[in-house]
Parts: sequence; structure tokens; C-alpha cells
Amino acid sequence: MDVTVKNVRKEFGDFPALHDVSLDIRSGELIALLGPSGSGKTTLLRLIAGLDFPTEGAIYFGEDDASLKSVQERNIGFVFQHYALFRHMTVLDNVGFGLKVRKGRNRPAKPDIEKRARDLLEFVQLRGLEKRYPNQLSGGQRQRVALARALAIEPKVLLLDEPFGALDAQVRKELRRWLREVHESTGHTTVFVTHDQEEALELADRVVVMSQGRIEQVGKPDEVYDRPNSPTVFSFIGESSKLPVSINRGQVYFADRPLGLDAQGSADGEAELFFRPHDIEIVEDAGVAIVGIVAASRRTAGTRQVELEVGGAKERVEIEIPVDHPATAQTRIAFRPKRWSVFPSR
Repeated sequence: MDVTVKNVRKEFGDFPALHDVSLDIRSGELIALLGPSGSGKTTLLRLIAGLDFPTEGAIYFGEDDASLKSVQERNIGFVFQHYALFRHMTVLDNVGFGLKVRKGRNRPAKPDIEKRARDLLEFVQLRGLEKRYPNQLSGGQRQRVALARALAIEPKVLLLDEPFGALDAQVRKELRRWLREVHESTGHTTVFVTHDQEEALELADRVVVMSQGRIEQVGKPDEVYDRPNSPTVFSFIGESSKLPVSINRGQVYFADRPLGLDAQGSADGEAELFFRPHDIEIVEDAGVAIVGIVAASRRTAGTRQVELEVGGAKERVEIEIPVDHPATAQTRIAFRPKRWSVFPSR
């Protein structure tokens, strides 16, 4: 099912939570809405679900304007961060609940509901737990039950709001891999909200980066990581360092020193240089490079993260060097970014 968000604005009182947001979600895609708290990602998910309605604009399911339709009319499967399971119901009854409450001819026969629930529990690898209650399950198991319940109604669209946010790191990692497999097996159009960039980059077909009620960038994980289109995206996706620089005739300067970086096509004037700590090369020629003094250093797995004071200690940046590099406190290091972006100063 294609989902189209067209020029949507959402206000809560006088507060605009979304500003003229448009987004095309293709049938069968797994889309991540990624952004910090207050970026509007959960508001957008709730509008797609029908839990809230837009102040302006429209939301289409295929060719059908669903903007004023209820959750039930849209046939949405929704998975919440804190599971929202019924504590007084068994696992089996929780999974079948959405089918049991259907009205009239839309409600399957009781044996069919039970079979559907049992099949889904086997699908989410919880066979044998049908008679347990939610408080007898681990957090990861509860989230699998919640997903099975969402799938039971054969939804047109599956929506997940921070689905792994309440789980510890190891369980989150296992469930991320499992959710990707579930998605590939079912082919549902799936939209999930997260503030975890690793989760978004690992799971999604495309990532929608949001900030302050607007969409900053939409693209495949590699695209938004390797080619961020704004300082906001560069800062939020992955680790990054930035320096105030100037552009003059297509060349980048820091503290009036050329850095050997070609910025042809960029307007002359003040700018910000962004680069990732691991995307640098240490150089011998300090005349055309960024030069800094080691202020702090820490081991991170197979590399070392080094904080450098540059520009006469006015600025600090972080770079990644081999763990066996001889640099110590007060060591002078010259480096140049290998992959970088410049944006006009704000």
C-alpha cells in the first residue's frame, strides 16, 4: 500500500508541530522516521495512523484520502514502545484481540481467530507461550507479542513507535535483525519512529531525517550518511566534527591557512566545515592541513579517539587514529579530511 503525505501541517493550540510536510512512501518499503525529541516524527506517525488528524493537508492510502478516517477504517497495525498489551489476557488472546472486536461479518469465526493467533505466535518464534500472561514474559518476548497482534488484522500499513526503546542494547540488536527478516517475509509497508541512528541505518530502506517539524532529508541509509544535505543532518547522523572556515575562490581556509580542499561551486564567504572523525588522513605537510594539539585521548575498540585543540585552542575537533599511533598529550598532529562538506555559516 502506497502512503502519501501531502503538505501536512499540524498545530497543537498555537504550537506548530509539523510545517508543510510531504512524503511519498512506496508499497512494501521499510521507512525510518529519524530525529531528536521534538522533531515531529511521532506526530507524523500518529497522523498516518489516524490517532491524530492534520490541521492542513492530506494523507492518502493509495488513491484514497484517509485524512479523516479512523484507525479502524485505515486498517493500521500499530506497535508501541511499551507494548500496550492487556495484562489480564493470555498471549493467545492478546494476539487475537483485534480480530475478536471486529463487527458483524468482518469478524472471523472463533476457531479461525485462534488458528491465526497460533500461526502468528509460531511466526514470531513464541510457540508454546500461548497460555502465559504478559508479566510472565521478557521485554523482547512482549514486543514480539505486540508485533504479532499488529499483524493479526492483516494491516495495510504497519507502524512502530520506538519499538525497541524500552529494551537493553543486546536485545535491541537481536530484535532489529529479526524485524528486518519479518518485514522481508511479510512485505508490509512499514514505518517506524526512532531517535537511534544506528537502528535507522541498519533497518530502513530509506531514512527520513526530521528536525523542528520539518523533513531535512530523505534517502537510502548510505546516502544520508555519506552525503548529508545540511548541517543538521551531518551533525545528527553519525559522529562529526566541525570548524569555522572561509571559502575564497573555491578553496577552503581555516585561520587564514589553506587546507588543500577544493570547494569549487561553493560561494565565497564564511562557512562551516564538517567531517567525520574516521574520514581523515594524517599528513606530514602541516602547511596545507589542519594542525592541532592532543588535548584528550580514549580507546574505542580497535581505534583511538583523539580530541585536538586547533586554531590556537579556540576550537576543538575529534579525529580517529590507529590504536598504536604514538600520539600522547600535547603531541602535534596534522591531518586533512578525506570526505567532508561545507555549508554557509548560519
